[in-house]
Amino acid sequence: MGLSLNIDMASAAFIEALPVIEFVAQLLGKDVLSRPLSDSDRIKVKKALRGVKVEVTHRRDVRRKYRVCGITTQPTRELVFPVDDDSNMKSVVEYFQEMYGFTIQHTHLPCLQVGNQKKANYLPMEACKIVEGQRYTKRLSEKQITSLLKVTCQRPRDRENDILQTVQHNAYEEDPYANEFGIKISEKMTSVEARVLPAPWLKYHDTGKEKDCLPQVGQWNMMNKKMINGMNVNRWACINFSRSVQDSVARGFCNELAQMCQVSGMEFNPEPVIPIYIARPDQVEKALKHVYHACTNKLKGKELELLLAILPDNNGSLYGDLKRICETDLGIISQCCLTKHVFKINKQYLANVSLKINVKMGGRNTVLLDAISCRIPLVSDIPTIIFGADVTHPENGEESSPSIAAVVASQDWPEVTKYAGLVCAQAHRQELIQDLYKTWQDPVRGTVSGGMIRDLLVSFRKATGQKPQRIIFYRDGVSEGQFYQVLLFELDAIRKACASLEPNYQPPVTFIVVQKRHHTRLFANNHRDKSSTDKSGNVLPGTVVDSKICHPTEFDFYLCSHAGIQGTSRPAHYHVLWDENNFTADGIQSLTNNLCYTYARCTRSVSVVPPAYYAHLAAFRARFYLEPDLPESGSGGGGGGGKVGRVAGETGVRPLPALKENVKRVMFYC
Repeated sequence: MGLSLNIDMASAAFIEALPVIEFVAQLLGKDVLSRPLSDSDRIKVKKALRGVKVEVTHRRDVRRKYRVCGITTQPTRELVFPVDDDSNMKSVVEYFQEMYGFTIQHTHLPCLQVGNQKKANYLPMEACKIVEGQRYTKRLSEKQITSLLKVTCQRPRDRENDILQTVQHNAYEEDPYANEFGIKISEKMTSVEARVLPAPWLKYHDTGKEKDCLPQVGQWNMMNKKMINGMNVNRWACINFSRSVQDSVARGFCNELAQMCQVSGMEFNPEPVIPIYIARPDQVEKALKHVYHACTNKLKGKELELLLAILPDNNGSLYGDLKRICETDLGIISQCCLTKHVFKINKQYLANVSLKINVKMGGRNTVLLDAISCRIPLVSDIPTIIFGADVTHPENGEESSPSIAAVVASQDWPEVTKYAGLVCAQAHRQELIQDLYKTWQDPVRGTVSGGMIRDLLVSFRKATGQKPQRIIFYRDGVSEGQFYQVLLFELDAIRKACASLEPNYQPPVTFIVVQKRHHTRLFANNHRDKSSTDKSGNVLPGTVVDSKICHPTEFDFYLCSHAGIQGTSRPAHYHVLWDENNFTADGIQSLTNNLCYTYARCTRSVSVVPPAYYAHLAAFRARFYLEPDLPESGSGGGGGGGKVGRVAGETGVRPLPALKENVKRVMFYC
């Protein structure tokens, strides 16, 4: 197509230009003028304001701007600083009175530290206002995300009109630079040819009324169907961490959930091992250990299979602490449910939870009919393992936290639906996955090989009795600038992992990068034609584009595999960087689209291929395994509530606590 111009509507959150005291009051949700801040409040304020630009308001005409680097541990009234080289000290309160005639009213509040950490520069909060037009780059709360989406979410037709208006508004035909270079920009969007791939048939258990199912417009449901491999849950317990949920309500909910699991095709004992245990959210470790030991004693050494946990709707660190203790310490599979769902028992919610429980217990919810009947090209003919990999980086402002890499791999063939996952911590913002393959010296065994790829190849062989003869590797989260750096490093690691198992073991590899962070949007040619759009007005699930807007020489395609719910669908962009299996464009597009219907957590096709999605979930889960921060030190590094990734005095990264063996084998991250 030649040169093209990409225009899209983007949105971001900005920090409101408020006086700092007002900002702090809003952040903490309370009056800050009457009482000093608690330690936890101060840390919260420090995290929110670090890196934010403020301007001073106490100097009439001078509105000097500063960047906040921290806040003081002492209140303003106790702060002193040297005024000369003879170490003569002056209080901040006196200094502002003498120098600017400014009387500090709220001396119980801390001061902002601005400039750099080494040279103390204090500004009272009441003398500062947040500078306008600063993007908010930290993570938004659920409530903030909801309200942002309300404002920015646009139906495809509206978004298309906005983009076309922007092009007219930019008036490129009058632009002197465009004219100078002889560039003419069409006011119409590019028209591209697309195909709509058919949805695959899904297989359910033969004892259900419906033994197989053809999804309609990217979705289906569990009515009259039973999971293809429903698991047994005989030994389970429940902890109720929510003060507002009475015992009888919790019992009723567990009963309904057990019934739904049975209806869906699982065997689920209606009685817990011990009565529902009531616990306080701040005593999560004590409660988990009590229930674990009480159950083990009663079961005479048999393992507890499942722990249900009822959590308050706003539970802070409780969810993460529970998952960390269960998965890396006790080796328990857990399922958390929020209070709002316990009170409002909804059949659809219970059905979705039962899907999650089944795969966490090692079951399968559904499989592709073509997989069962061995009809998937380049998967069904020889044992094939499908990997998914992702790296998640700490949020902006977190300077010391490690990045977390996760790799998942299919553990069944020909079904390819069960994925085991492994996680590891690596250097801050490192994109290449360091632990795919590694060797180390053992005093007894000499050079030992390991790493995530090797471990997953070994577990595939244990699970299927065969070694993989073909590898398909979906890699998420790589930007175009790093494609070949990642390919060289990670393909080499895959090769070495295979060779470490057997000298001449080199199964052919197909390496595909998946991208969601781009600004290409696909719009139906005619918004009025209901046969070419889904209910939300988006292109139909299965829409694939592999010409014109794709790379002129490389192997890439856009696939919109999901049905839109709200807003404008974002297609996934797949780049096949390496292909020793000689997939046709049709073959890899079809396989990728079909896999999107095997995602375990819901009865919808998803927008990115499930192995990549699972890797993302596993990496996100592993962030909870990082050890909580030590109390704040004077270093200005992330204060309490953040995460410490580095071992003191070393450049290495502290490894994550190991997952327990029984957790590793199943889809614990679902």
